[in-house]
Amino acid sequence: MEYFVQQLINGVTLGAIYGLIAIGYTMVYGIIGMINFAHGDIFMIGAFVGLIAFLILGLAGITWVPLALIIVLIVAMLLTSVYGWTVERLAYRPLRGSHRLAPLISAIGMSIFLQNYVQILQGARVRPMPPVIQGGITLMETDAFVVQLSYVQILIVLVTVALMATFAMIIARTPLGRAQRACEQDRTMAGLLGINVDRTISLTFVTGAALAAVAGILFLVYYGVIDFYIGFLAGIKAFTAAVLGGIGSLPGAMLGGLLIGLIETFWSAYFTIEYKDVAAFSILVLVLIFRPTGLLGRPEVEKV
Repeated sequence: MEYFVQQLINGVTLGAIYGLIAIGYTMVYGIIGMINFAHGDIFMIGAFVGLIAFLILGLAGITWVPLALIIVLIVAMLLTSVYGWTVERLAYRPLRGSHRLAPLISAIGMSIFLQNYVQILQGARVRPMPPVIQGGITLMETDAFVVQLSYVQILIVLVTVALMATFAMIIARTPLGRAQRACEQDRTMAGLLGINVDRTISLTFVTGAALAAVAGILFLVYYGVIDFYIGFLAGIKAFTAAVLGGIGSLPGAMLGGLLIGLIETFWSAYFTIEYKDVAAFSILVLVLIFRPTGLLGRPEVEKV
């Protein structure tokens, strides 16, 4: 039981990070119907920006963890949002009226470019960071095993819940959210009614990139080591989570992220770790066979 509880905590923590990345995928798909395959690399850039910001703050003598973490989050979100805006302007906007395959290929090319861009700037070797937040709460303890909830895990879950609630409120109650929902239903009609469609899509990419930056900082603080390739792996897992939960649904993206994190963690704990990805994708296939729209997705009804 103690081992099960510990793996449950680890799975929820990993799933929260996947869920934050998956929200970026599902927001872009909900509005323009395209998958931003460069989103995982935006997450990777956010992690590197956070690492550099932590090092600069350490050299400047700012070592109080709450203040340093807030500064790093703000800096990473701002800089990574610029990357998200640039990806939309370069890889999507010029191809918006073309065949659906063209923006997809452009996004894959942008993903490869960002990977090599970071590899040239930072090198191919892994970049470690000393633990920023240490300690935790002991939940259960026996002679053989200790169940511990670390402060980093608490931070990850709290930040994820807060961001999820904030963005759900933004989409439901703000002018930007109403514009996003209008563009999701019909971009042409939204434009005719006075909505700036280009601006709405750009802001969607920006907000998705900011969420990816937060996920990158949490990943960095949790694992303490990053490299230029983490964006590809995390991006594929987050995309899988978005599809599993129902692409286009924010709660579905978070639910899918939690499920992928739990599947990976429990499979690694009780079976062989080499096949954890096979288990996650197998569950995805089974869900899509019986529910093609995902767990919380809605079927698209085309009116003719």
